[in-house]
Amino acid sequence: MPSEDNTSYMDGQFLIAMPSMEDGRFAHSVIYLCAHSDEGAMGIVLNQPANNITFEELLSQLEILPEGDDILLPSDLRDMQVHRGGPVETGRGFVLHSDDFYIENSSLPIQEGVCLTATVEILRALAEGRGPKQAMLALGYAGWAPGQLEAEIHANGWLTCKAEPSLIFDVDSDAKWRTALGLLGIDPGMLSSEAGHA
Repeated sequence: MPSEDNTSYMDGQFLIAMPSMEDGRFAHSVIYLCAHSDEGAMGIVLNQPANNITFEELLSQLEILPEGDDILLPSDLRDMQVHRGGPVETGRGFVLHSDDFYIENSSLPIQEGVCLTATVEILRALAEGRGPKQAMLALGYAGWAPGQLEAEIHANGWLTCKAEPSLIFDVDSDAKWRTALGLLGIDPGMLSSEAGHA
């Protein structure tokens, strides 16, 4: 956790990709920054669905839910979307969730209303109906080496703003980039995709 007098760390903020983002993996992405320090940064992409796997399939693969038992899942969980959280550790699950659920020594509080848990226990809790009220599941994360994120921001690759938890848990992935820009009062049509042009 950053100290009170150090406001340069951006935990709990959104990174919003500029139209000029050169890395195609992050084009039009919104990233929730979970950790940021002198040692680097880590975040979860919020608006890239993983279309090749469902929540039920993931639970079956992890043997949390035996095949054929998926009918026991509540409909809101059956429809829960799995996201691509970033290009690092893509086989590992990360759950951003409301702070009404907490696993000692596993859950990381990030801001009021939002925690991150990356253990199989939270998936089991969700499947059994005793998990958090709100959750967003991602495979993998986005990571930056020391100073790398700051350099990308200075090169106009990202806009930043205070995170709005409701956007994290909104199921409409397609609208998240425009909605995040709206938090800054920016109309996406006003942003140029070419550097040096108005």
